[in-house]
Formats: sequence, structure tokens, C-alpha cells
Amino acid sequence: MTDLICIGAVAGSFGVRGEVRLKSFCAVPEDIESYSPLKSEDGSQSFSVSLTRVTNNGFVAILGGIDTKEQADAIKGLRLFAPRDTLPHLPDDEYYYTDLTGLEVFDTGGTRLGQVKSVENHGAGDLLEIHGPGLKDTVLLPFTQAAVPTVDLEQGRIIADPPDGLF
Repeated sequence: MTDLICIGAVAGSFGVRGEVRLKSFCAVPEDIESYSPLKSEDGSQSFSVSLTRVTNNGFVAILGGIDTKEQADAIKGLRLFAPRDTLPHLPDDEYYYTDLTGLEVFDTGGTRLGQVKSVENHGAGDLLEIHGPGLKDTVLLPFTQAAVPTVDLEQGRIIADPPDGLF
């Protein structure tokens, strides 16, 4: 498990004074401000975060050290991370996406199906993107109790009961 968890991303600049459009990946979106300062993925940069207003699909925010539109434009796409120990402890049946990525996936009979490449959410629920040597294309497995009855982080595996015909 990684020590940094991605909780947001810079979607672009807003205005001419260095404000940015900020996407929050937090369960309560405005909580992103409370985890400030946030870091870049490699930990080399750190930004204080101050939300100024709500906008379509996120917030307008001031990031410490970003004072001009050009600086804000330069960090478009930057993913922002918080240390795991500052985030809430999750119940046993909830997971941070980063904890699922890389897990091996097996069916209920023990056959290896592949490995979790990423976790996607396009609005209708979480999907595990599974890839592996026996798969022609990646497979999107619904991350539901019915399709994924067991997640074993200690063993680094998922036991899946995929819908018929998915694999």
C-alpha cells in the first residue's frame, strides 16, 4: 500500500490571478481543503489549498505558490495527493482505489482471470479494469458485492464471481 493517496487534480486555470479549477475525488468533495497541504505524486511539490467557490464539476481554488495564470496553466492535469495517515480510516468493505490497483483477480473456482489495472467510475458505479495474458482486451468488472464478493488486501487478491460471458 502506498503512503500517498490521490484525492484531487488540477483541471486548469481560472481567471488571470493564478486560481485553478480543482477536481476533488473525496467522498465529501469540499473535504479536499482540510487535507492541505497536498503533494505532487513524487512528493517534490507541496501546495496549500484554499477553496474560493464551487464551479461545474469541482471548485475554484488558490494553491500556495501559484500566483499567475501562466503558473496555473503549467500545472493543468497535476494530480494532488494526501498522506494516507491524514485520511479517514475506511470500514472493512470500503477501499481506496490505489489499494485495489495491482491486485490479482481469481474466479470462485481459483482460476486466475487477470490483474486490476485501474479502477474507473463513469457515474454508474465503480468498475475494475482487468488485464492479463489470457485476455484479448481489458475487461471492466463491476465492483459490486455480487461480482466481487471477496477483497483480500493481505493476500493481494480479489475473488470475483463475474457475470456470465464477461471473461
